Amino acid sequence: MKKIKLFLGIIALTLVMVAPKAVYAKDEPKEASQCTFVIPSDFVPQSDLRVFVNKNEPMESSSISYDVYDNGKDVVLTNREKKMNPASIEKAVVDNSGNLTKSEYEKILSESYKNALGQDVNFSVTSFKNITIDGYPGYKIESTFTVSKQQPVYQTVYMILSKYKTFTITYQRAEDDLCEELFETSAATIHVK
Repeated sequence: MKKIKLFLGIIALTLVMVAPKAVYAKDEPKEASQCTFVIPSDFVPQSDLRVFVNKNEPMESSSISYDVYDNGKDVVLTNREKKMNPASIEKAVVDNSGNLTKSEYEKILSESYKNALGQDVNFSVTSFKNITIDGYPGYKIESTFTVSKQQPVYQTVYMILSKYKTFTITYQRAEDDLCEELFETSAATIHVK
């Protein structure tokens, strides 16, 4: 279970590094307050309520995690704050997650896993698709990696972008976990509003 939480923690940390980028005004997504989806009954919440592991763990090591990254673009300074700290105006938030590429994502995650685990895990993006869910742009990213002396891990990440938030749902399983159909059923219930 510690391995699962470590992998999910790397994903959450990496999203903070991936998400801060610039979206152009004409491409800027609309505001969203929440992202919802159904967690299959085979998965139970952990102490970190954003993480759900298979109830048959450790025999099944599959997991689902959810994270929200707030890009800070909705922070508005008063005239007094602007006058007292003019440098804060120059530090306007730039969010370019709408321009994420397969190679950039692969490089960032590969480096993150290497730094966290102290080894190259051969992180590889096998599919990188632009998607739209309820009018919000995003990505469906499928990847795989292998930690030394363990079986391959497969991840499917749904990253949905809104004006102020990036919602990320990560479905992760080991090679012998039989939960792909559960993951697909859950992913079909993703909604943003």
